[in-house]
Amino acid sequence: MSEAMGLSGASEAGAVWPLDRALAAVAVARIVPVVSLASVEQAEPLADALIAGGITAVEITLRTPSGVGAIARLADYSALLTVGAGTVVSVAQVDEVIDAGARFVISPGIDEAVVTRCLARGVLPVPGIGTASEVQLADRLGLSAVKVFPAAELGGAGFVRAMRGPFPHMRFLPSGGVTADNVAAYLATPGVFAVSGSWTAPDAAIAAGDWERVAQLAAAATAAIAAPPGK
Repeated sequence: MSEAMGLSGASEAGAVWPLDRALAAVAVARIVPVVSLASVEQAEPLADALIAGGITAVEITLRTPSGVGAIARLADYSALLTVGAGTVVSVAQVDEVIDAGARFVISPGIDEAVVTRCLARGVLPVPGIGTASEVQLADRLGLSAVKVFPAAELGGAGFVRAMRGPFPHMRFLPSGGVTADNVAAYLATPGVFAVSGSWTAPDAAIAAGDWERVAQLAAAATAAIAAPPGK
């Protein structure tokens, strides 16, 4: 593995980031792997592999019992990786992941109680939307960023462009159907600040402990979005 492996010493342990700082960190990362871990022990080698490939943010989902523990393990592991929580669908889960150290909270849909709790605790919520009415609700709640889910089924970049018209100030995180083949096109779409997906850290590679494969996929993804148009 690369020399990036085993990096540690994240600062500001336990500190809550301002919403704009968390949003800026995700925007700088541009690609946010969506990861479900079967055990907390997978968290650190995953982080090492993503960092080695140039990835600087990750969404650890609550689809497995290890989700909150993995977030806690990663929260102070490396200053090079911004850790967020995914599949957060209740106020109780909001408190759990924030207490564990999540810097941002992603949900598959928009729930006013979940958003309100995140804002009350000063942590960035990125709820999922699939209609103009949901974007309007997010706007009313004071949000400037939403997740587009499931992006491919909703029409991909075309849907984002359509939503951008009436909501030019809103920023979008497409998720669901984002792949190595279309990631660059999504990121070139006005209004898209980042994308999320599982292709850089697939379940099979994680289950096999194939961290070299994860590092390779992460490096290929970061190289693809760094390439000039047409490359």
